[in-house]
Amino acid sequence: MAKEQKIEVEGKVIEATHDIYKVELENKLIVTARVSGKIRMNMIRILPGDKVTVEMSPTDLTHGIIKYRK
Repeated sequence: MAKEQKIEVEGKVIEATHDIYKVELENKLIVTARVSGKIRMNMIRILPGDKVTVEMSPTDLTHGIIKYRK
């Protein structure tokens, strides 16, 4: 069986707590997201209002991983 393809979408952070972020996607869907390891290692800050790229699994479209901050 082939590995599932990830879905990458653009969004805007609307709420930032300690380790979990709420991101509003371009299609007005709100998902919960966490930060990828590379962003955490490089200590990049993510604040409400930042535009981010979120990677999600096709099986669960309510959770994601923040891969890039713009």
